[in-house]
Amino acid sequence: MESNGDMLDCLIVGGGPAGLTTGLYLARFKRRFLIVDSGTPRAAWIPTSHNIPMFADGISGKDLLGRARANLEQYGKCIRAGRVTGLSKQPDRFIAMVEDDEGGTSQISARRVVLATGAVDIEPDLPDVPNAVQRGLVRYCPICDGFESRDRKIAVIAYGAHGIGEAVFIARTYSDDVTLLTLGQPLELNADQWSKLDEHGIKVVETPVQSLDMENDRISALHSGGKEHRFDVLYSALGLKYRSDLALALGAEHDATGSLTVDSHCQTSVKGLYAAGDIVRGLDQIVVGMGHAAHAATHIHNHCELPTEDEPGGA
Repeated sequence: MESNGDMLDCLIVGGGPAGLTTGLYLARFKRRFLIVDSGTPRAAWIPTSHNIPMFADGISGKDLLGRARANLEQYGKCIRAGRVTGLSKQPDRFIAMVEDDEGGTSQISARRVVLATGAVDIEPDLPDVPNAVQRGLVRYCPICDGFESRDRKIAVIAYGAHGIGEAVFIARTYSDDVTLLTLGQPLELNADQWSKLDEHGIKVVETPVQSLDMENDRISALHSGGKEHRFDVLYSALGLKYRSDLALALGAEHDATGSLTVDSHCQTSVKGLYAAGDIVRGLDQIVVGMGHAAHAATHIHNHCELPTEDEPGGA
């Protein structure tokens, strides 16, 4: 719903669940908007999720995205393939530099912007297995599918204290057979942290992984320090790289990891700039991102013609 040369009501950066939901709301508010999508949503990696309401048999990330996109496109053409490479703020608008798939560039002006660019999981360094998370060999969300892994042998990959929280979460919720793998990195913990691992019976393997066994498109065993370790499920708890560079360049407030802090309307500290989905500090869940989208889109609709407090006459 991009107008010919006119300023948009809103530009949405990112075509994952949060971005598509923002678009759906704005379409139904009859707003002029455009989604610029690079085609790399984190949700596409989900093999099957069972904790999205109304999908009792589970749904894959790709199927969910396909349905959301088809739903939105009933309201008209509103998605452009491309990448926003720069974002600047003027008194009454944002200017986005967009690069298309052929390398061409263009500018888009919008009164408001929603960043739904998400995050990328840091991949574990496993021998001869690149992109293990993206290929579905290693999972990344026990909240999403831990129930299906209950009472099984589970390994959590983490290089330090970061993985303790996830290992404990799994041990206290789903399984009493949990192992923390550091892939050769030293596990530097204090006495309280070691005590927490002991309390939940979490085993630790710090030796490097020399080789892997594959079975039915999954990792079935890791050979480490001369021993074989067999698991039913592997989770990675190595953290995320947040795609928040556009917001950080504008001075938006964020935490130490780069995830953005927002108000109750999902507006960042840069007035007129909103964020939704995994890029926002907090729980990384699809339904949460959709909630962000609903808040942001409704606030944008209600305030779109009004100047922001950064503009002359703004509140």
